[in-house]
Amino acid sequence: MKILMYSIYAFDKPFIENATHGKLEFEYTNQPLNEDTVKLAEGFESISIFTTDNASDIVLEKLYLCGVRYIALRSVGSDNVDLKKARALGIKVANVPAYSPYSVAEHAVTLLLALNRKIILGQKLMQMGDYRLDHLVGFDLHGKKVGIIGTGKIGGAFAKIMHGFGCQILACDPEENTELTQKIDITYTTLEEVCKSSDVISVHCPLNPETKYMFNKKSFNLMKKGVIFINTARGTVVNTEDLIDALKVGHIGAVGLDVYEKEKKIFFTNHITKKMGDHLYTILRSFPNVLITGHQGFLTNEALEGIARTTIANFNAWTYNGTSENELN
Repeated sequence: MKILMYSIYAFDKPFIENATHGKLEFEYTNQPLNEDTVKLAEGFESISIFTTDNASDIVLEKLYLCGVRYIALRSVGSDNVDLKKARALGIKVANVPAYSPYSVAEHAVTLLLALNRKIILGQKLMQMGDYRLDHLVGFDLHGKKVGIIGTGKIGGAFAKIMHGFGCQILACDPEENTELTQKIDITYTTLEEVCKSSDVISVHCPLNPETKYMFNKKSFNLMKKGVIFINTARGTVVNTEDLIDALKVGHIGAVGLDVYEKEKKIFFTNHITKKMGDHLYTILRSFPNVLITGHQGFLTNEALEGIARTTIANFNAWTYNGTSENELN
């Protein structure tokens, strides 16, 4: 099977190359998949794409004409793929349903601790020679209520860590994680109750029609004044304009984001010599109580190894069996 890997980066290419390939033949491009680059897939039966790639209905039609019949995602999320169109065309799509959940969960905890204990501000003041502590007061996490939106593998891992800190865990998920409830004390409730009661809220749900803009003016207004809000899931779960408004009036204490709703034009590329054209993002990152990382929550050796291993396994399954257990459509 001949495969084109779109959006290949220096951080993931070595893991792909080191995985067991079987009878697979790879070619790489650092360009993202879109209407302009779809022509690169000419002559390839399969492609692999990342979260930054665009597999819309138009792109899928062009891929089909190029001869592409299989698409392997190097991610859990598939919101960048028109699965209905892929199904109609007979293009099989598979994802990486799970990799190290600790990578993203631990990153969410990192954002939380850095914000609560004013680590970034403290470093800036020290570099200036200002060792006063007046602006660096945080709070004990022990005994605080932590609301978790989505208790799958990543949300469950985050819940266990927070339980270890001695926090009270509230959760919102249409499907309760019974394995998790057997290990730690966790109370499932509504989104409204999580917003009203939590001192910390961390988002770990997938993006779908039900979760798009789940966090908006209404939900932010329900939150406790001073709440710390963390999102390491998907950017479009949060309405950025409403988040900025809540920050402007001082209702939210701090925000930690590893994702942003318009991140595809910003993250994973070098903008040092470029003017930032996203007005909303410029405003968002200007707040001193907002900490943004560039979708790096998954970036651990263990997670990258897992993603590469499953991606290769999907291609091998298609090569030998014509089907993969991780197919989404």
